[in-house]
Amino acid sequence: MPALFDALARADAEVAVTRALAEDLGGVGDITSAASIPASMRGRAIIVSREDGVLAGLPVAEIIARRAGLTLIAHTHDGARLARATKVATLEGPFATLLAHERTILNFLTLLSGNATHAARFVELVRATRAQVCDTRKTVPGLRTLQKYATRCGGATLHRIGLFDAVLLKDNHIGAFAAGSLADRVRSAARAARAHTPVAFVECEVDALTQLDELLALVAAEPGVLDMVLLDNMEPAMLAEAVRRRDARAPGLLLEASGGVRLDTVRAIAQSGVDRISVGAITHSAPALDLGLDLALDPALDLALDPAPNWDPTSTAEHRP
Repeated sequence: MPALFDALARADAEVAVTRALAEDLGGVGDITSAASIPASMRGRAIIVSREDGVLAGLPVAEIIARRAGLTLIAHTHDGARLARATKVATLEGPFATLLAHERTILNFLTLLSGNATHAARFVELVRATRAQVCDTRKTVPGLRTLQKYATRCGGATLHRIGLFDAVLLKDNHIGAFAAGSLADRVRSAARAARAHTPVAFVECEVDALTQLDELLALVAAEPGVLDMVLLDNMEPAMLAEAVRRRDARAPGLLLEASGGVRLDTVRAIAQSGVDRISVGAITHSAPALDLGLDLALDPALDLALDPAPNWDPTSTAEHRP
């Protein structure tokens, strides 16, 4: 299991699994399987990738299997590149239990693997540039830690987890200050935050080069007061100019590009020289990865599938069922 699946992710996964099983089984169970499948009947299920992608979510599947009393044998690991027809894991146990839990297992695996796969596509497109692809807070409520884990399986970089671990001053925060220059407002907020709690970083959003110039002057005069500037919705040419100004005046300041980043625009953004690119799409609109679960009554039945060609992470072809 990758070290990325830390104690926080595990704790959140336990909670998410509890809620997912409750909404599907309703405290009653799978009444269809209970009414039609003998309790003594045992079976095997093979989880198989039906398209190319990156795997994420096996630790969550293991939690579900443990809760259900099923045996799960992993044939690969989170972060692995999957070709179509790759065998991911085998589940064994009572046939009715397999039926009762297959959808919950697949729901987590397809969602999280979809996040990992989409992140990997963006990461591949910025290869050989200095830019890191970062996640955002645009996640499914209650699943943020798991989705951020999944994007890291795809090679993305962790941004702030929530509102509690880093300072990001956006336009609405700046506008709420009664008076003072942008530099004064940033300085005041940074000092106040650091006086009360540890913060991972202090960042400020700008949408104009004049605002950036003011922050560059602040950082040049007071190194360490600001760690990063978010460049909001700037075209690549403007981003490149922002990088040029930063390099000349405050080379230690990180620059992050943000705003509607797509697969067809991320390369040009990265080539501007920015350090980070935040991409909401890797969590809020990533297509689910198509994974199937093939059931068999005979535990000795071999359901291994033929291998497929290597996956191309830059592929954006739509899924065909």
